[in-house]
Amino acid sequence: MPRHPTGRPTRSSSRRTGRNDGPIGPSQRQLRVGEALRHALAEVLTRNEIRDPDLDGVSVTVTQVKPSPDMRYATVYCEPLGGQNAKVIVAALNRHKGFLRGEMGHRITMKFTPELRFVEDESFAEAQKIENILKSERVSRDLAASGEDTEDREDQD
Repeated sequence: MPRHPTGRPTRSSSRRTGRNDGPIGPSQRQLRVGEALRHALAEVLTRNEIRDPDLDGVSVTVTQVKPSPDMRYATVYCEPLGGQNAKVIVAALNRHKGFLRGEMGHRITMKFTPELRFVEDESFAEAQKIENILKSERVSRDLAASGEDTEDREDQD
C-alpha cells in the first residue's frame, strides 16, 4: 500500500474518482442537480410555451433527469400522460431542447445548463408487463401448485 510522507498508509484506493456512475452509482451532487433540473423542466413544460402541433394539449411527465458526472449533459426520462404517442412526443421534445435548455437556465443557478437529451421512460410499460404476467392464469396455477407442495411438506413433518 502506498505511504504518505508521514509514514501512514494512504487511502487513495478507496476514494471515488467521479468519472462515471458505474457500480457505485451517481454522486450526491448528480442526484441533487438532477432533481433541480427535473423541477425546472416540469415548470417550463407546464407553461405550454412550446409551439408545436405534436405537443399541443399533451401533458408530459418528467420522471427522472440524470446528469453526466461533469454536469454538461443530462438525460431526461419522460412519458406522456397515458403513454400515447410517446415516440412522437419525445421526438418533438428533442426538436425543442435548445429552447427548453434556455428556459431552464433562467430558473436554475448553475455555471452551465446541461445539454438535454430526451428519452422515453419505459419503466411504466415494463411494470405493466410484469403486472400482466403476475395476473395471468398460468402464474396463478403455478402459485396454487407450489402452495399445495408446501402443505404436503408441512403434513409430512
